[in-house]
Amino acid sequence: MAKPEVLAEIHRGPLIESIHHGHAVICDDNGAIIEAWGNPDESVFPRSSSKMIQALPLVETGAADSRGLNDMHLALSCASHNAAEVHTGILRQWLHDLELCDTDLRCGPQMPLDRDSSEGLIREGRPPCQIHNNCSGKHVGFLTVSRHLGGGAEYVEMDHPVQNACISAFEDVTGREIIGHGIDGCSAPNFATTMHAMARAMAKFASADEAGGIRRQAMVRLRSAMIAHPELVAGKGRACTELMRACIEPVALKTGAEGFYAAIAPTRKLGISVKISDGATRAANCVMAALLARLDLLDQDHPAAKLFMNAPIRNWRGIETGTIKPSKSLLNRFSGESSP
Repeated sequence: MAKPEVLAEIHRGPLIESIHHGHAVICDDNGAIIEAWGNPDESVFPRSSSKMIQALPLVETGAADSRGLNDMHLALSCASHNAAEVHTGILRQWLHDLELCDTDLRCGPQMPLDRDSSEGLIREGRPPCQIHNNCSGKHVGFLTVSRHLGGGAEYVEMDHPVQNACISAFEDVTGREIIGHGIDGCSAPNFATTMHAMARAMAKFASADEAGGIRRQAMVRLRSAMIAHPELVAGKGRACTELMRACIEPVALKTGAEGFYAAIAPTRKLGISVKISDGATRAANCVMAALLARLDLLDQDHPAAKLFMNAPIRNWRGIETGTIKPSKSLLNRFSGESSP
């Protein structure tokens, strides 16, 4: 069995101080592996990188259209947002339109990742609400589907119609039965699969077109919404948002907890999955940026590429003391060496 490979390095002075191992897979529209690092058959939880799959029932069931949802709503249903006003304003109105309130959510309260919003709550002496949870867009989407299907209040339970629809969609687009499930940070089930299966799912999103069936059409709408609204998928300064804006061609990116990352490249009909074994987000950001550059989807000299692909490490005085760099196995195309 293939082992995790070194995918990112932490340089300090003349030495490599630390390394991050992991797995990465690039798939084409037939589900074939184009390139891989580490073990394509590694079992993983894709965490929030699977949100666009979990959002498929929102579109497929007709729930989105019945509520008049637009691309901004769909982007937020796939988001791990910062809870800035641009996010929470839309979500509050969406929840209100459902005639529901914050207590109907099951994601739990979280301090906003957005600094202005967080400091605003502190100044006002108010605790965060569930709408501030970075996964609240997914959960309002779940509630929309639940209302449409006539489901009960506990929409995160595995036997709920919403989760049954999510499992069906997940197994279809990954091309295999789920390995199992765990409970995510937002209390929703997260389905386990393999690196190859997740890259294959992203390639299906990438190759979907309007001429396909309901599921393919839903894939097009969701990936298009993410690409059209990168600021809603994450937020200011976040890798998902900044790299989507920087890409030369349209790409939908979605980070996940514990070092997971996924990409949908529709012009190339390619899907990408990345998992850092130690769960480090800094390494996942670096590796995804490097893979986008490897595929000529991102100019490696773009400021956003430099920010994540070769991120400077600074000390408390602001002095640059090191750099996060992708491994040579990810960069060898640029140096003229053969690919792995």
